[in-house]
Amino acid sequence: MKGDTILEDKLAPDTLIAVWSKDVPVHRQCRWWLLGVAVFAMAVVAPTGQVDGQADPLPNPYRAIENSMKLGRLFGATSAVDVDRNGNVWVAERCGANSCAGSKLDPILEFDSLGHLLKSFGAGLMVQPHGIAVDKEGNVWVTDAQGANGIGHQVFKFSPGGKVLLILGKAGVAGDGPDTFNQPTDVAIAPNGDIFVTDGHVFVQTKPNGELFVPDSPNPNPNARVVKFSKDGKFVSTWGSKGAAPGQFDGPHGLAFDSRGRLFVADRTNNRIEIFDQNGKLLAVWKQFGRPSGLFIDGHDDLYVTDSESTDEPGYGYNPEFKRGIRIGSANDGRVTAFIPDPNPVGLTSGAEGVAADAQGSVFGAEVGARRIVKYVKK
Repeated sequence: MKGDTILEDKLAPDTLIAVWSKDVPVHRQCRWWLLGVAVFAMAVVAPTGQVDGQADPLPNPYRAIENSMKLGRLFGATSAVDVDRNGNVWVAERCGANSCAGSKLDPILEFDSLGHLLKSFGAGLMVQPHGIAVDKEGNVWVTDAQGANGIGHQVFKFSPGGKVLLILGKAGVAGDGPDTFNQPTDVAIAPNGDIFVTDGHVFVQTKPNGELFVPDSPNPNPNARVVKFSKDGKFVSTWGSKGAAPGQFDGPHGLAFDSRGRLFVADRTNNRIEIFDQNGKLLAVWKQFGRPSGLFIDGHDDLYVTDSESTDEPGYGYNPEFKRGIRIGSANDGRVTAFIPDPNPVGLTSGAEGVAADAQGSVFGAEVGARRIVKYVKK
């Protein structure tokens, strides 16, 4: 320490301490004291992240490559994208529309790293493909988040070639039991093969003036839970209930595991990520990634989070100071380091809902409104 100066010593990434000297004028001491209080408050309220829109916005080190996936027909709405160990990109889209009901098109698609279609399958099995996961053996898991005409409300496991290996849930039956779902949104596979499903999509409608709302009638979806199964599909446990308290959910929308086996849950309507162990013990709650629609964690524990709903307008999606886009940070300490802004953040949902990244650092955003996959590469 140099005698008569004020020193700033970073004790932790977001904690600042000022060392005072008797020879420093009082007005300067007060200024530094107020700065210290402000920084401490930031550390307490948001210890592991930065809200974009502050004085120093997060960088965007990516550029977009549109129309990178060559399907040969119109894409449907999609919130489901993943990358397998070979670098191939898997997409579940909604049959050229926003529903596969009555369609004969294959909704599950495999592309190579250049965007060429390799295979497709799954016609006639589901209504609204919503979440996707490719396990370490290359099997493809897809959730169906709606029900119609005797199908839906299920989770499918396919071989890489498209053979159905396992089905969870009862076709067309909405429920909250150990063998039923009500609009399952995503699926994640633990290293030991255990299966985790988020269950309970929020039903949102639009008023004539364009305002979004969750209606009282028909009754809102009562399900808001994570359901755990063994690798062979046997029910193990469930946790969560409707609400905003720690450990509760409102519209759980996405899942991802980090390298430590912690389960990250996108608790979208509550504007937060909740982190659990695999038995449902709540470990942490993070709000610095915005209003999460989709999650992806790569082999380096880089965390990718899509925010397709945040708005400054009161009502559904209200999450002031956060903009729509893809936030990238660390699953280890929660620090947000980059932000890919949504180019057109309007409407019920915009930009990417699903997200994945490959070993080269390219990011893939699955968009419901624009009905496309956008690839982002480093500038």
